[in-house]
Amino acid sequence: MRVLVTGGAGFIGSHFVRLLAGGGASVVVLDKLTYAGNLANLEGIDHVFVHGDIADPAAVATAAAGCDAIVNFAAETHVDRSILGPAEFVHTDVLGTMCLLEAARESGARYVQVSTDEVYGDLEAGGRAREGDPLRPSSPYSAAKAGGDLQVLAYVRTYGVRASITRGANTYGPNQYPEKLVPLFVTNAFEGEPLPVYGDGKQVREWLHAEDHCAGVERVLHEGAPGEIYNIGGEDHENIEVTRRILELTGADPALVRHVEDRAGHDRRYAVDDSKLRALGWTPEHSFGEGGLSATVEWYHENRAWWEPIKSGVYRAYYEEQYANRLKA
Repeated sequence: MRVLVTGGAGFIGSHFVRLLAGGGASVVVLDKLTYAGNLANLEGIDHVFVHGDIADPAAVATAAAGCDAIVNFAAETHVDRSILGPAEFVHTDVLGTMCLLEAARESGARYVQVSTDEVYGDLEAGGRAREGDPLRPSSPYSAAKAGGDLQVLAYVRTYGVRASITRGANTYGPNQYPEKLVPLFVTNAFEGEPLPVYGDGKQVREWLHAEDHCAGVERVLHEGAPGEIYNIGGEDHENIEVTRRILELTGADPALVRHVEDRAGHDRRYAVDDSKLRALGWTPEHSFGEGGLSATVEWYHENRAWWEPIKSGVYRAYYEEQYANRLKA
């Protein structure tokens, strides 16, 4: 099987490339190499690389030629960045998705859209989103992802594209760009820098290891039904609980924790019902509380050469824009 993985030089995408290549698939990676794309994530993995934008039909046509399937990990993903500048999110997550769907329509390739649990919006305590629930995105990021999902469902119904959607929970693990909570707080803790917790820190997220996320996507690629959506869940934990655990694992001073101004439109709780995917035979192998987080912290401890160069230049400019005034306050 020859598979095009878009966004394959990014965090979750590179884990998926490793999974496919390890199983004997022929893999083509299409990646724009934005700030979060890193060719070092693909070192030692057999693949063909194409540098390009998923919203560029010519680049997509080159990368998709001869592929049996397209799995779309390419996305602008960070909520904070979408608040600062939403246009890039619409470009990639909506228009880029449409461009990939056009390629799948023309070639007949199988298509899997990797989406997010954030499209369901805020949930009450005890509730879990099911695949047929209404979409209530709260941020420019989640709204753009919801737009991409709707494009997928439209192409299934209108053109008969063999496409499915996955909606994964908050994903953590090695190789994650240090803007998201876990890698940001872990690397800041190692450097003795503040850990900026939004508001009271009691926002609840499901935490899903990258390898379990990829195993779920692969299961849908091979066994999912066209036109169907599959949630990929994790373990519920409050952000402040995760922060305290990171302090314990890194040995950092608890005084580094700073409760800062919350971000606009911040959802309090995400949770999904993933029984539909489990019925296909998927089960997670990594427990967040029983080794998953600690192994991730250890990876960042042992791979400072991977993340230390990142936390300068463009990254530092973003960090200052996002947190400097909050930390001063």
